[in-house]
Amino acid sequence: MATQTCYYEVLVVTQSASADEIKKSYRKLALKYHPDRNQGDDEAIAKFKEASEAFDVLSDPQKRSRYDQFGHAGVTGAAGRGGGGAGFHDVNDIFSAFGDIFEGFGFGGGGRSRGGQSGARRGASLETTIVLDLPEAASGSRRELEIKRREECDTCGGSGAKPGSDTVSCSTCDGNGQVIQAQGFFRVQTTCPTCRGEGKTIKNPCGDCSGSGRQMKSSTLGIDIPAGVDSGMQMPIRGEGEAGVKGGPRGDLHVNFKVKDHPLFERDGQDLLCRLPISYSQAALGADVEIPTLTGRDQLKIRAGIQPGEVIRLRHKGMPDPNGRHHVGDLLVEVQVEVPRRLNERQEELLRELADLEDADVMPHQKSFFDHVKNFFAGDEED
Repeated sequence: MATQTCYYEVLVVTQSASADEIKKSYRKLALKYHPDRNQGDDEAIAKFKEASEAFDVLSDPQKRSRYDQFGHAGVTGAAGRGGGGAGFHDVNDIFSAFGDIFEGFGFGGGGRSRGGQSGARRGASLETTIVLDLPEAASGSRRELEIKRREECDTCGGSGAKPGSDTVSCSTCDGNGQVIQAQGFFRVQTTCPTCRGEGKTIKNPCGDCSGSGRQMKSSTLGIDIPAGVDSGMQMPIRGEGEAGVKGGPRGDLHVNFKVKDHPLFERDGQDLLCRLPISYSQAALGADVEIPTLTGRDQLKIRAGIQPGEVIRLRHKGMPDPNGRHHVGDLLVEVQVEVPRRLNERQEELLRELADLEDADVMPHQKSFFDHVKNFFAGDEED
């Protein structure tokens, strides 16, 4: 398996770097390795993509938190633009994603597609949360989600123009999509603020979408939830976010999971913990007791003389691996010996008889304890 360079090292920042420091470092690297400045240099373009992947993760607080905790595994398949940024198919994806970063560079980017002025932009990614019971999380399930998202306008087909009308050349930039701004001795080329780099403006906007090319709609989406998910996990669904602008690619949908607490089981990764109360006589003599598992009732053999707090491990009775590997966790049964608060007459009689027997024939570990007590006080008497 190929190793991946630490994203903090890629951007030449420390792990405690602020968001502004990360953005500043990325702008510097993006300017240095920009494809328009390094035409034909595959190594420079690869570094440009690598820096963009790192910025994609570290500029997003949620992705950065997962990366800090789990490394590349925490963002692979979960980042907004394809895993840890690896979903950028070409530099146009990067320009669409970070158009504002490239404004003022004086060459390609700035939120428009290179080689044209389509104004295509990627749609926004969305997030939703699914709440599950523990048994449902263990077995996996299918949920139907109602999602509100921006879809391509049916009336104008996403153009934003009223049917039958056309766009006109932008008067601000004369159709170039870029404007020159003078700053002292410097002349800086930036994206046109009127047409946003498209070079054209809509003369007669579509009445149904007000010229945006998109409308808010409700959609139903079936989600297959893998067995073994836990709270804090996220599942990305590619292309189920909002529709892109002017024919741009769709965003993604990120499904977060929250598993509710269970009255009988505590979860620790793939293992489950169950505390089993038994009586003094069951602990001393041994017993077969009924215990709960995720798949139903089961029988557990308690050996004679088991001690309070002792844990019995039942293999493969826990949670499955949500990553699809055929590993199932264990069920840990912690024995808790309950002391009765009230006794009937016969129970008290028998326990007193047992106490008399224990005084006459003290168990080895008890005898050792009382011998220590006796020696401790004997030392005081000698003083």
